[in-house]
Amino acid sequence: MSTVGASAHGAQAFVSLDDVVTRITTTPPTAQLAQFLRTFAQKETRDAVLASTLGSGQDPLAVLDPVRNTLGYLFILSARLQGSTLPSPPLSAIEDFCSTFEPEQARLAPDRVTLLAKGILRVAEQSANPKYAIRSLASLVARYPPSPSYLTTLHPIFVRVCVATGHYASALPVLSVPITNVDTSVSDLTYNDHLVYHYAGGVALGALKRWREAEEFFEICVSAPAQVPAAIQLEAFKKLALVQLIQYGETVPPPKYTLPALVRIFKNTSYNTFIKNYPSTTAVLRTWVTKEADMLNTDQNTGLVNQAIERAPVWLIKKLTATYLTLGLSDIKKQAGIETVEQCRETILSMIDAGEINGSISADDTVTFADPVPEFSKDQLDRLLVSAQHNSALLAETERALNTSKEYLTKATKAKDDSGWGADEDMYGANSMMGGSGHAPWADEVSFA
Repeated sequence: MSTVGASAHGAQAFVSLDDVVTRITTTPPTAQLAQFLRTFAQKETRDAVLASTLGSGQDPLAVLDPVRNTLGYLFILSARLQGSTLPSPPLSAIEDFCSTFEPEQARLAPDRVTLLAKGILRVAEQSANPKYAIRSLASLVARYPPSPSYLTTLHPIFVRVCVATGHYASALPVLSVPITNVDTSVSDLTYNDHLVYHYAGGVALGALKRWREAEEFFEICVSAPAQVPAAIQLEAFKKLALVQLIQYGETVPPPKYTLPALVRIFKNTSYNTFIKNYPSTTAVLRTWVTKEADMLNTDQNTGLVNQAIERAPVWLIKKLTATYLTLGLSDIKKQAGIETVEQCRETILSMIDAGEINGSISADDTVTFADPVPEFSKDQLDRLLVSAQHNSALLAETERALNTSKEYLTKATKAKDDSGWGADEDMYGANSMMGGSGHAPWADEVSFA
């Protein structure tokens, strides 16, 4: 049992874990209880008390109900997971809390929710099997926010675990919901959380070959407002360019509001040489890969580059369709840098099957190209309509929220009156440089297959 001294109006008061549990079980779970749990002792000793046992030697988590006493349970569980002398609670107890806790109570202590998530990750890593954290964190990130559209500190933690363990598909339920709400009273977010979430989300979606969605996530990270570019934004820019090469055969200019300094930095990287030569024959592109092998391994981009190179013949063939109506397979093989006529035939047939080109191959190995005929099924049109209606409703709701925000209207009016344009750091939150300059530290932890 732990007992701690605290000063109250000049008098020395002693608060034990028994006192804390009694307060938890007899006091309504309100902001007042949250304040008590944050201040009943000095910071240096508070978590030590919370991570101890009761005077009887009993585990306080066995006394508290994770639903009825969510707030108190959260403080004690998060303290226990930070490396206390007591054994960590069993995984089943952690999963039970994450799947049953009362969200409204937990939102009274957003900092402890973040601490809990980090503690779950720490224990999972110590067990040499981080994937054990996925189920608990998935429950947390699904149940804690007021709605799935809220970005929280749990989002980057959860998606990073999915990426680090190769469980990319586990992140899809979270990544598939557009983020339209950011509320620091719900979660103690930083600017860096936003960058890491979208970077990690782009990695997960890219690993699943969901290129359009991966492009969107990387672009959000790259174009995030800042006064100085964050290192992780440069890493996102590299992956964004490679994803666009795979998807379009060329890069797309970043949004106009992207920080010009970031664009200049990216253009000075070796990736710009690869982009200028793309698409080209495999031999030419492989020469660049050999030269830049160390850099690609450091950036964890070798897999993406290889996929871009595999797609290069496709884009070379598509360029030929804009010039020729008919062309022999041997000529196509030569111009696309494909090794054999049979490989060229397979490539063209797969492109026809995928709807990438419209054409046919005759018995004498002549390829005839034709303009593509767009075809849409009723189901596709219905899905597009439903998606458009949903996105329209989200935009309308976001616009209503902005129009009622005094802070936004004040800043928008000020920005309109100011000459020129520049990112308002106050408006978007503090910019974390993740170490200042150079390669983003966290970017080393992820890769594409």
